[in-house]
Amino acid sequence: LRVELVESFTLIERNYREHRWEPSELNGGKLCEVVYSILKGYVDGTFPASASKPQNMVDACRGLENTSPSFPRSVRIQIPRMLLALYEIRNNRGVGHVGGDVDPNEMDATCVLQMSKWVLAELIRVFHDVSTLEAQSVVNVLSERELTLVWEVGGKFRVLDTSLKVSEQTMVLLYSKTDGMEEKELF
Repeated sequence: LRVELVESFTLIERNYREHRWEPSELNGGKLCEVVYSILKGYVDGTFPASASKPQNMVDACRGLENTSPSFPRSVRIQIPRMLLALYEIRNNRGVGHVGGDVDPNEMDATCVLQMSKWVLAELIRVFHDVSTLEAQSVVNVLSERELTLVWEVGGKFRVLDTSLKVSEQTMVLLYSKTDGMEEKELF
């Protein structure tokens, strides 16, 4: 399930960086299904060969709360409750439905990315089979605050790192716009 977990997270992150909000949110649902399969396999003592979607994600996650208190609280309560919030965004917000004057997809995708990072970090914290120092290092990378290199307000773009050469700033600006940029806009 590790491969499926990493692939789901990688797609969320890549789509987010490419400003593809809806696909990022959709992959949040896939991540939930993989993580649920991991938690259920851990509790049952047998991991499935591949992830699957439970019939009812809400009931399935709530069912984990009724497992033995000998399992970590994170496995029984904290991660499953986060999965419910992630799944709710995927199923019942702008990604799956039309309507409303304000498009929530960018803020929802941001929420999905951050919650996915938390879930992944928590899985590492609970299940790591490397040294504590290595596990902590990975969790720190996932939790690291990201600062954007391009600032945009009112259709005006600025590269915040003024130490970059003009050619490097040009590349950064072009990379930051997935739908292209007119020459006058770039200038």
